[in-house]
Amino acid sequence: MIIEDKKVVSLQFTVKNAETGDLIETSEGAEPLIYLHGFNNLVPGLENALTGKAVGDQYDVTVTPEEGYGVRDENMVQNVPMAAFQGIEKVEVGMEFTADSPEGPVVVEVTKVENDMVTVDSNHPLAGVPLAFSGVIEDIREATESELEHGHIHGENCDH
Repeated sequence: MIIEDKKVVSLQFTVKNAETGDLIETSEGAEPLIYLHGFNNLVPGLENALTGKAVGDQYDVTVTPEEGYGVRDENMVQNVPMAAFQGIEKVEVGMEFTADSPEGPVVVEVTKVENDMVTVDSNHPLAGVPLAFSGVIEDIREATESELEHGHIHGENCDH
């Protein structure tokens, strides 16, 4: 069996910043990542590169920001008055909040606090970062009808 749409894939992975080599995340020493292929559950560049692979295949893929978490958009960085954070005792760099936007809720991260102004960034933390993925395919199976209906795998932590 090969990886194609509507298959459930189990894989081990390591992802690093392709420019600096810094480790971002790994499944080494932990459970493998299990996902439903073809349902946008991975960044597009990785999902495309895994198509056609089989159990036991190793992969080593570099994904551009355009095929990963997107290109940084400086328009997504805003200065907000401290008054917008009513009820928060102390606003600090690194804090995340959910804000309303015309497209719906969006997560913003505080990147600067200066006097009565707070700079927030709604770019994904990995926006603009080229990613280097490597790992091995451990298992491939048919998805259940319920998994296909919901667009993701069902396991012990699923609340459906």
